[in-house]
Amino acid sequence: MMDAEKLYEMLRNAQEPKGYFFNTDRERVFELLEALLTNKERYGYMVCPCRLSAGDREHDKDIICPCVYRTADVEEYGSCYCNLYVSKEWNRGKIPHAYVPERRPPEKMMF
Repeated sequence: MMDAEKLYEMLRNAQEPKGYFFNTDRERVFELLEALLTNKERYGYMVCPCRLSAGDREHDKDIICPCVYRTADVEEYGSCYCNLYVSKEWNRGKIPHAYVPERRPPEKMMF
């Protein structure tokens, strides 16, 4: 099984060139990475740890990390819903660390 440190390096190398950076709060990042690994073990895929999974890959495909809402969240708020992925400006404190509202439609949260 992959550990959080390996997952960190793999995702960092894949996401930074796309403009998505891990939050500088390493404790928060590693809590989320551990939760992603737990969800992979539990469900077979890395579903967002900040949302309730239906345990059905097709139903949850919008919240498999990185979720489909990340791009819009980072563009608008500088951070994704979980604060795992952020912009450089967010990490540098150049933009406010505002609450990121849930974009997932309510009907996707009912199962």
